[in-house]
Amino acid sequence: MTSTTREPRTIADLVDEVVTGPLPVRITAYDGSKTGPDSAQRSLHIANHRAVSYLATAPGDLGMARAYTTGDLVVEGVHPGNPYDVLVDLERLHFRRPDPRLVLDLARVLGPRGLTPPPPPPQEALPRWRRVTEGLRHSFTRDREAIQHHYDVSNRFYEHVLGPTMTYTCAVFPDRATDLDAAQDNKYRLVFDKLGLKAGDRLLDIGCGWGGMVRYAARRGVHAIGVTLSKEQAVWAQEAIEREGLTHLASVRHDDYRNVTESGFDAISSIGITEHIGVRNYPAYFRWMLTHVKEGGLVLNHCITRPDNRPKSTGAFIDRYIFPDGELTGSGRIITTMQDTGFEVLHEENLREHYALTLTGWSENLVDHWGECVDEVGEGTAKVWGLYLAGCRRGFERNVVQLHQVLAVRPDESALPRVPLRQWWAS
Repeated sequence: MTSTTREPRTIADLVDEVVTGPLPVRITAYDGSKTGPDSAQRSLHIANHRAVSYLATAPGDLGMARAYTTGDLVVEGVHPGNPYDVLVDLERLHFRRPDPRLVLDLARVLGPRGLTPPPPPPQEALPRWRRVTEGLRHSFTRDREAIQHHYDVSNRFYEHVLGPTMTYTCAVFPDRATDLDAAQDNKYRLVFDKLGLKAGDRLLDIGCGWGGMVRYAARRGVHAIGVTLSKEQAVWAQEAIEREGLTHLASVRHDDYRNVTESGFDAISSIGITEHIGVRNYPAYFRWMLTHVKEGGLVLNHCITRPDNRPKSTGAFIDRYIFPDGELTGSGRIITTMQDTGFEVLHEENLREHYALTLTGWSENLVDHWGECVDEVGEGTAKVWGLYLAGCRRGFERNVVQLHQVLAVRPDESALPRVPLRQWWAS
């Protein structure tokens, strides 16, 4: 009686086992196996056992991000600062439910410890359930930790990626031929005009970043205060204010907006912070704004949204590597909350396509300054940013996420809203 032994499975065999339909990219592996079309413009190289362990123990974007960040998964045919094209390719990748024997095959290939998750790259934050030691979600302490994880990377790095405006929010493009820096300046102009600001007014900018809106307003005679939880941003912004000779009109504080004691502002801008607030905290957030803007004063909320109004935490990659504790919902939820709080909503618009163009510009900056960025933050972090910017660009292009500006007024009980009858700003 003869017995047959099963041939060892290759890495390419295991890939074919879980993928259904044609592969959109070429895949090669450290064991010499390969699969996918030879004609593919781009390929993925699985460089070692650890790459397989990352992919097997965290299926989806998290496992791929881990393997890519560490260099265990090598993407060939794209620049590491902009893997956009391969992300588009991978949209055509479809998986089937694997045969239970696949686990045994993986164990044979990787050894008994191969199915134990390898340590994640140092760029990865703790999972949500382990962040309880930092405080309750959206507490003062935990919000500060989340903001510092993303924004206190390196001001020099951000200068390379964002460009001279140091603006890390969606630009507004008058047309597709407008360059990024001009579009960012145009965004500040749009916010300034929507808020009806004029010399002598008082503006509070919540989550002010590197102070772009604060300085734009101060140059036009507005008394502007900005607050940010990022110490690095506050230091850079205050130095920029001093360089421009605006200290008599502008200041940026390293603090939580909830600690601002001044009130009676003519206007409040909230540009790219609501994503960090938490949907459950929207009522408190907008109530705070209502009590700190004067009657008849305007507020503008500019933030990333979902195409529907169901609140949803960000995906595993974004939560662990980019925006810990981030949460999105739709513009309808934001508008409803503002109305329920006591604001009268005057106008809203979706700038989704503008954010795709903005992210394209940041990706181009990262590629153009790749060497300097790697020198500043290390190759792993630079690769995380390349992946993040390209993936977000694709999300805005596909309407997975949107960007809405909502303009509202605190009603003046003694009169009609003190604004023109029709839209008073240029688009």
